[in-house]
Parts: sequence; C-alpha cells; structure tokens
Amino acid sequence: MDSGKPTLGEGIALKQLRDECGLTLREVEKRSKRLAKQKQNSDYVVSRGFLNNVERGKYTPSFFKLYALGVVYGVHPSGMLSLFGCNVSDFGRDRILFPPPKGHLDFQVEQAEETLTIPVKSREELRLDRTNLLSRLTEIWGEIPVRLIQHLDLRNGVYGVVGMSDRTMYPVIRPGSIVQIDQNQRKVVQSEWQDEDARPIYFVELRGEYICSWCEVQDGYLSAVPHPKSKCRVRRFAFPREADIVGQVIGVTMRLVEAK
Repeated sequence: MDSGKPTLGEGIALKQLRDECGLTLREVEKRSKRLAKQKQNSDYVVSRGFLNNVERGKYTPSFFKLYALGVVYGVHPSGMLSLFGCNVSDFGRDRILFPPPKGHLDFQVEQAEETLTIPVKSREELRLDRTNLLSRLTEIWGEIPVRLIQHLDLRNGVYGVVGMSDRTMYPVIRPGSIVQIDQNQRKVVQSEWQDEDARPIYFVELRGEYICSWCEVQDGYLSAVPHPKSKCRVRRFAFPREADIVGQVIGVTMRLVEAK
C-alpha cells in the first residue's frame, strides 16, 4: 500500500492536519517511533522523508502508518481511512456481495460504534451550546458516528452545527443537528411560500455568533424568522452591517429524539 499514489489533495489535507497541530516532520517521526516502541511494531514508524512524500501526493500510507498519524493528530482511524477514500461505513453493505459459505462460523468482535472525524472550530472557541460554522479540514477535529453523516461530503462541503441551546428552527431542525450549506445561494429569496417545507432556510453569520433560520430582508434590515413551534422571537439586524448570509441550508442530519 505504501507505494500507491494518492491524489495531491489528500496529501495537502494531511499536511493541513499536521500544520494545525503545530508539528514538524521530525516531531511526527519522533512521536510515531514512541508509538511503535509501545506497540513493539516498527510498521507504525512514519519517517519524515516518507511523510513528506505522502504530503506531496507520491505515496499512500499503510494502515499502520495511518493509524500512527491518527494517534499523533488526534484523528480516529476511520477518519484517516476516509480521507484516503476508504469508508469504513461501507463495510456492512459491501459484505453482502460475498455471502459466507455453508457451515461458516461467524466470529463477532464487539466494538464501539464507528466514528468519523469532522472539522470544527478551535477547541478554545468551540461551544456545543451555540451554533457554529464548520470549516474544511482545518483547525481542530471532533468525532461523530459514521452512520449519522455518511451521506455528507465532508471533504468538499461547508457545514454548520446547530447549538444544543439553539431552538430557532425546532422541530424542523433540532438542536445538535449538522446542516449542509450551499454558499452559492446567499441571496434571500423574497416570495410567498405555500408551506414551511418550501421556504428556504439560511445559515447567517452575525457579529460574534451564527444562527440558522428563515430570513426576510426589507428596508436595510434582515429579520431572522424562527419556526412558530420553537416559541423563539424574531430577531432583526441591520443588513449587511450586522448580518451576513453564509448560504442556504440544503441538507440536514439530526436526531429524531433529542438527547437528554
């Protein structure tokens, strides 16, 4: 696997991870050696020369080296594999292609739910109670269940997380939801909507916070309109001085039952 060629984009994303961790090639090599010593397996060693070639798109790291990089960067192995096009969430579906022969003993290995890493704001700035914008493979990483976001394109998309205390669009978009944002649709459409399902929802950047809501623009002001069942009030901002449209929400992943 080491000699395979990934795309340059994968190498760049890996370098971004290293840069965000503030690590040099030499420091990554040093840490991987410590891991290899603990594991008593030299396959975990990621030399600085090899990593440099991976970041330049020349090599694809083996599973052992991806695991080591994940440990060093704080990224779950499933996220590292996904970065290079191997989605662990596909395992159950792919397994159906090869049914076991008769008399096959099915050895079940108990394991925790697979998770995937997603980019979020810096650890100091991140507050799960507030709505935030998720960057593209930058800053710091967090983990969420793979099956919760397996239909989202985390490499290329722009996403937001609705804060646990943000009930603006409840119950259409529940607190804790992850929303997909189309940045090409930043103009608020003025129209009469026959029902709430057809009305576009926007992700809005305010000064110091974000909000996800229906929007109306009139006389130089933007009104963030909440869902009637949310019992939240309409908020009004000078536009565009106090508010900026990040884009229209085109997808959402959320729990049907709120976490306690």
